[in-house]
Amino acid sequence: MQRRDVLVSAVAAATVGIAARARATSATPGAPARRSPPAVRARDGVGLFVRDWGEGRPMLFVHSWALNSAMWAYQVADLSDQGLRCVAYDRRGHGRSDVPAGGYDMDTLADDLAEVIEQLGLHDVVLVGHSMGCGEILRYVARHGSARVARIAFVAPATPFPLRTADNPHGAPRAYFDQLWATWAKDFPRWVEENKGPFFTPQTSPQMVDWLVRMLEETPAPIAIATSHAMVNTDLRGDLARIDRPVLILQGDKDASAPLELTGRPTAAGIRGAVLKVYPGAPHGLFVTHMDQVNRDLLAFTRA
Repeated sequence: MQRRDVLVSAVAAATVGIAARARATSATPGAPARRSPPAVRARDGVGLFVRDWGEGRPMLFVHSWALNSAMWAYQVADLSDQGLRCVAYDRRGHGRSDVPAGGYDMDTLADDLAEVIEQLGLHDVVLVGHSMGCGEILRYVARHGSARVARIAFVAPATPFPLRTADNPHGAPRAYFDQLWATWAKDFPRWVEENKGPFFTPQTSPQMVDWLVRMLEETPAPIAIATSHAMVNTDLRGDLARIDRPVLILQGDKDASAPLELTGRPTAAGIRGAVLKVYPGAPHGLFVTHMDQVNRDLLAFTRA
């Protein structure tokens, strides 16, 4: 597989997750219990499933392409014990959210993120995205501003623009994406199985791999294709300059899904003051393969 091909399949082979039970009681003795609503309502009435754990400064996690909020379970489990409120939601069409026939363009997805922030009353929030989720965060700030945002962390971003154009010669050609989408339309599970290896490290347990693969395969093929269209066709390069909050980017130098030189480095270069931290040997799935280091870096960044 060529390097540019990997970018697209990573923009696609982007991940997987676990299910964490929604927190029903407060972590602070004597404090009132807080339940997250079973769903936030998007502007068009679509229900978005929300997970809400812990107390303290809020962190809002935006999941990867074709996964769901459960992928962040090992970040939520650790960081909520560190005095942080960890919120994650399922993108429309994914996990336990509603599955509408439309609304999978990047603008609508960014507006869904805005509704989650507003309806949960989040302020001074730290936004954390992985892969496609980083694009939704970029477009959210471009469309809605950063008044409620304190900091932004990108984990293995697939931004800013994967499609080859006259002014973006390092992207993948349109024909590649067309062929990829046609493959998914016929046998998405087979493609997942054949492309799962580079997402992990050799030390990753088979059980962890299977867990994330199952999550990926649970996403309907039409949704996977529609959201990939949004990633491929949305040029976020202009949105980078709109970011006016501290930004941390965590990415591995063995990321076969979204190669560092085509994603993390140009993303960092386009955001004033952004800090890029490269993990030697880490793949696209570093949130599980390097979870301890990722969690430490997110905690330190949130408390800085």
